[in-house]
Amino acid sequence: MDRIRISGGNELRGTIPISGAKNAALPLMIASLLTSDTLTLENVPHLADVELLMRILGNHGVDIAVNGRRERQEDGYSRTIHFTCRTIVDTTAPYELVSKMRASFWVIGPLVAREGRARVSLPGGCAIGTRPVDLFLEALQALGAEIEIDGGYVNVTAPKGGLVGARYVFPKVSVGATHVMMMAATLAKGTTVIENAAREPEIADLAKCLNAMGAKISGAGTRTITVEGVTSLSGARHRVLPDRIETGTYAMAVAMTGGDVILEGTQAALLENALDTLRMAGAQITETESGLRVVRNGNGIQPVDVTTEPFPGFPTDLQAQFMALMTRSSGVSNITETIFENRFMHVQELARLGAKISLSGQTARVEGVPRLKGAPVMATDLRASVSLVIAGLAAEGETTVNRVYHLDRGFERLEEKLTRCGAVVERVSD
Repeated sequence: MDRIRISGGNELRGTIPISGAKNAALPLMIASLLTSDTLTLENVPHLADVELLMRILGNHGVDIAVNGRRERQEDGYSRTIHFTCRTIVDTTAPYELVSKMRASFWVIGPLVAREGRARVSLPGGCAIGTRPVDLFLEALQALGAEIEIDGGYVNVTAPKGGLVGARYVFPKVSVGATHVMMMAATLAKGTTVIENAAREPEIADLAKCLNAMGAKISGAGTRTITVEGVTSLSGARHRVLPDRIETGTYAMAVAMTGGDVILEGTQAALLENALDTLRMAGAQITETESGLRVVRNGNGIQPVDVTTEPFPGFPTDLQAQFMALMTRSSGVSNITETIFENRFMHVQELARLGAKISLSGQTARVEGVPRLKGAPVMATDLRASVSLVIAGLAAEGETTVNRVYHLDRGFERLEEKLTRCGAVVERVSD
């Protein structure tokens, strides 16, 4: 099993290209099930989750062609991929595939919208809480679907004549359930109004793509999304938006180590709250023609309290990385997690590097220390794993991060990008 070995202490200087967003690419890929024409996606990141979802889509009958690369870009970075689903050959998403990645459950919306039925295994993925699928199923029921859970599978059947538009108020904001209901509603008869919808940029990106395919969606990015159903969707060409979580992660790495880095190809508007928080912590962040420039000021890392919230608040997917940064602050910070109930598994691993963190319910109290010291640590989930990398970049001596397959799920060629900016990071295979 691969490990990442880090020799800490180097500042980061140079340019880091920001990849396409995993959290946008996955629902966009799933949207290919809604049409018999070709959906072409540009800027798709080369990640383990993307590869797994391609296998799942292939199981349903999607023909996938990967070709080309962006001009002046090295092999291995984000790709252009063509998805064509002339016929859905199987409406079952099996346990052995869905159990490996939660987002693959989202195929349930397009399958039932296009074929009138779906049989999808209950999902798996990172162990960061139960994350029930109730909201997904209630949203589909609002569109007229009948649902039965049997033997670990969700069986969904549309009424005769297909799904029917409806008004639905999510009792709790859910990015995944908003994606699924929006996709399903595109082929429903009549108008669907989604209230208390998720507002994340990835929601608006999916709506933009679906509209290019012939859907009629308005309000994406606000709390109320309106979808006027159409009889069919066509193909389209769409570019995946930049990864705001990767942007924030590398910005925090620069704030942690010092240095001066251009984050190329990203947009400040995708994570304004997180950037404002980083500025309070001592980073200087400015927009450039090519992206964002991040420099740590000369006053060190300042303590800042944060609470995770749905967009446009501070992202839960940056909580672990920010906690790593706060371990080296000049005071005490409090980090409160409100999205997932079990997302502090990185605390004990950061403690192995010398961090002082105490937990009280959903709040972590982080007392900054003057130095961290390298040690072997274990990644527990995707975002926790990269927080250990950030800590290792600033730790004295050598840090070894085990279980890096978590990193491969969400960060495209992380060690290469860091090495190009002066970090001493290498992948080690047994």
